[in-house]
Amino acid sequence: MIRRAKAEWTGAVMVCGKCSKKVGGGFGPKGRTPLAKVLRKLIGGKGRKAPLGVIETRCLKLCPRNAVTLVDTARPGEWLVVSPGDPVAEIAMRLGRGAPQA
Repeated sequence: MIRRAKAEWTGAVMVCGKCSKKVGGGFGPKGRTPLAKVLRKLIGGKGRKAPLGVIETRCLKLCPRNAVTLVDTARPGEWLVVSPGDPVAEIAMRLGRGAPQA
């Protein structure tokens, strides 16, 4: 029997965990926080109640130098390569999720 679990997500973003580990964080106010964690905080909500799911995956096999690969499931043909120091608020806006929370 297949059961269903309800979620508030309107989409999901996959963040490469291997890239994040290689960069060693690189995001947030002090530049030491992983991209997935910063995005979750900006988007707001937690777990299934968040408006957008942020999922850290295994290697996505793009492996950019000193950057993190990100895939928005709304646009699976357009992968994003985000460098440390790039404004995360801009990334959240680009994902089309409205104004990020402070």
